[in-house]
Amino acid sequence: MAFAVKKGENAALLQKFNKGLANIKKDGTYAKIMAYYTGAKAHTNANIATDRSYLGIIKANAPQFKAGITMTIKLTIVSIIIATIVGVFIGLFGVVPSRLLKGFHGVYTFIFRSIPVMVLSFFIYMGIPSLIGHKIPLFTAGVATLVLENSAYIASFVAGGIKSVDRGQMEASRSLGVTYLASMRKVIMPQAVRTMAPSFINQFIIALKGTSILSAIGLAEMTQQGTIIISQNMEGFKVWLIITAMYLVLIGCLTLLSDRVQKHYSLAN
Repeated sequence: MAFAVKKGENAALLQKFNKGLANIKKDGTYAKIMAYYTGAKAHTNANIATDRSYLGIIKANAPQFKAGITMTIKLTIVSIIIATIVGVFIGLFGVVPSRLLKGFHGVYTFIFRSIPVMVLSFFIYMGIPSLIGHKIPLFTAGVATLVLENSAYIASFVAGGIKSVDRGQMEASRSLGVTYLASMRKVIMPQAVRTMAPSFINQFIIALKGTSILSAIGLAEMTQQGTIIISQNMEGFKVWLIITAMYLVLIGCLTLLSDRVQKHYSLAN
């Protein structure tokens, strides 16, 4: 590490730095730092870092890989929960007998299914703050991006699932004196859910893959962590292969869940 000050300038800053350096030398902090980076433990870490095998790369960068996986899963879960709630409501707007709500459904789904996710993330994280004068937290911007994109797709297949139920079901229910909302909740939705359930799982997979795009705004999920690790060891092929394997494991688990859901509803039918 080096601390540079332009000669003849920043005298006050230089004085503070020298005072701080003297203090950490006096209380032993400086010695601990030197021991940490140059002592026996540092040599052990260096040996791991020089191991360019796949196992060696994983061991040397385990905290970064773990942090990336954790952030990816957290982003996916939080986003898909909020997107599901928003998407279901907007999907219902597409089938209710109201031109205004149907129009809102159409405009919302058209806009957020049409905008590329990277452009949307830049707009939320960089564009909006320049307008309002306040920075949006990185995680919040990432979640907002995924929610807007995924809720638009969820709204589309929710509306489609409801429309797939024969119209006679609603007419028969209303003819018996059941209200529109009660008919939708007790008659239409239970049948529509069978059609929509596998699509929800598939959207979960899409949301998980979409988190990789958020590395463009600096969110430290798996892709961003991979980029950081490569900048340190220059092992691009091996690191990206490890990241790919991690995505395959996560998506494989969700795909298995999707297959089971589809099998369950096919047997129920």
